[in-house]
Amino acid sequence: MEVSGPCQRGSSVCPVKPCWRFVGLLLFVSSLPAVAALVEGLYCGTEVCYDVLGVTREATKAEIARAYRQLARRYHPDRFRPGEPGLEGETQESAQGKFLLVATAYETLKDEDTRRDYDYMLDHPEEYYQHYYTYYRRRLTPKVDVRIVILVTICAISIFQYYSWNSSYNETISYLMTRPKYRIQAMEIAKQQGLLKGSKEKGKNRRSKEEVREQEEEVIRDIIKNKIDIKGGCQKPSLSDILLCQIVLFPYYLTIYVSWYVSWVYRFTICREEYGDEEKLYIIRRYMKMSQPQFDSLDESIKQSFLEKQLWIKENYKVFRKEQEEELKIKMATNWRMKRYRRWMKNEGPGRLTFIDD
Repeated sequence: MEVSGPCQRGSSVCPVKPCWRFVGLLLFVSSLPAVAALVEGLYCGTEVCYDVLGVTREATKAEIARAYRQLARRYHPDRFRPGEPGLEGETQESAQGKFLLVATAYETLKDEDTRRDYDYMLDHPEEYYQHYYTYYRRRLTPKVDVRIVILVTICAISIFQYYSWNSSYNETISYLMTRPKYRIQAMEIAKQQGLLKGSKEKGKNRRSKEEVREQEEEVIRDIIKNKIDIKGGCQKPSLSDILLCQIVLFPYYLTIYVSWYVSWVYRFTICREEYGDEEKLYIIRRYMKMSQPQFDSLDESIKQSFLEKQLWIKENYKVFRKEQEEELKIKMATNWRMKRYRRWMKNEGPGRLTFIDD
């Protein structure tokens, strides 16, 4: 049986044909351009940065800088002169383009990290997308260390916090100085301590009324600062409350909280100890959803009333809360301002059209 003969019609076996299709496919693939390491838009584009500067891949930084300076002096737009030796056929536009290309090549090769990435691209042209990622990551990444940026930002926020709190505290002191209640008390304390004797001086030591008034204001301000315990948002600023100190002291605060929580669970959950006054007030404050400064601003008599009513017990607190809501409703119902407001809402409230008779 001859294999080289033509195929018989209806036969299931066909002789081997010439591999012209396979050969054509190989020729087509071989005619395709190979993966190029030089990509337009990356580094020096389709030019090799080493060839642009006229140096080898083993060139040192000094050699690269020397070659860059020579080419920059030749193609710089301000120093370019058409027709000079070695610049035949060059125009102002072509010289400017070459200068930009030389500057790009120098920027690529002067930095060790960028040069390492560029050499890797030349040696591994097949990693096309990786080269794009590396190039734009290095270009878009800030040159300044991110940790320095974060530290400077935190310091700026901390300075603004301290300045803002200090301004609020001084405004509060100035407001309290204008209130007769606190001003009279401060004057009495100053007289008891003998701090207001300037008006009785005679002779050369006698001062004007303005100087005496300024001294009184300073004395009153100092007494109010030292004698009145201002709490809440207008309290005296402390360095330990700013953001920078809070971050630095965070491990310390976390350790204290964990130790306190473990002690609480051990004492009152495992050992079943009875609550003390401090623990009872803490539970009451949590039920009321008040911050520590807000709860500290309450009078001691109010806190004592909370303890007498046993509000640390959840059932007692619910009854207390309901009583407070009922009292608030009665107060609003009997308050003349609320009556006036409800009357206005009923007769002339929003959504009502009225016509004014001229």
